[in-house]
Amino acid sequence: MMEKDQYSKIAEACDRIRGVFPPNIHTAVVLGSGLSELLSSYYVIGRMPYADIPNFPETTVAGHSGNLLAIEIGNKTVYILQGRFHYYEGYSTEQACFPVRVLAELGVRNLILTNSAGGLNPEMNPGDIMLITDHLSFFCESPLRGPNLDRYGPRFPDQTSVYDKELSEMILDLAQKSSSRISAGIYAYMRGPQYETPAEIRVLSLLGASAVGMSTVPEAIVASHSGLKVVGLSLISNMASGMTGNPLSHDEVIHTAAQSARNLIDLIVASIQTESFN
Repeated sequence: MMEKDQYSKIAEACDRIRGVFPPNIHTAVVLGSGLSELLSSYYVIGRMPYADIPNFPETTVAGHSGNLLAIEIGNKTVYILQGRFHYYEGYSTEQACFPVRVLAELGVRNLILTNSAGGLNPEMNPGDIMLITDHLSFFCESPLRGPNLDRYGPRFPDQTSVYDKELSEMILDLAQKSSSRISAGIYAYMRGPQYETPAEIRVLSLLGASAVGMSTVPEAIVASHSGLKVVGLSLISNMASGMTGNPLSHDEVIHTAAQSARNLIDLIVASIQTESFN
């Protein structure tokens, strides 16, 4: 009963979206904190507030405006999700990842997940971009918990290559050719909403993490389970707790994203226009 109910919720959302947006959109971009307005200058084919999509949660966090757009990038039409949902808002990870299931049902094949993250690598600076090569999900309530949605993927999905290697290598190459400050590394998920303690940051560093944040990993798990090719990009908005001696704030995250995200957006736009995103 629960399985059928989830399928029906997805179908209801898709029916509403199909009534507004053109068909055959194969790429979607989720814009994280402070990034949600940065692609709105492109030609908008369709726009729908999340509140108008059946069964979508509501965004409650500053910097997440809460709209689904379809925009033209070159000769391609792309879904843009202006903001996302988080476990710390009170949603389950399944609820937070509901839009990813909807995108998969709509026929999306490529998903670019962006976020604003804290940097753990002392060689990083706020404003740098980090390509996510893998993640740590120890503190993530699995969004696949409960009855498996067999239509999308297996009960026990492999996690060896959650982030698509071909797309990731192409994006890394593009960034390096444009002289953007970019590195590649492991992203660590934490539940939030409190920032991490200095002790937690030291442990995450020992485990190999280069950036930390409160999103992206649940969506990447669901997208991978649904057969989507996933790319993860972090904008380093601040250095993590204990690394500079300065207190952390969400205002700092939003400010840095607004000041530094142009390179990230330019990289996404250039990537989508390549033949790799079909």
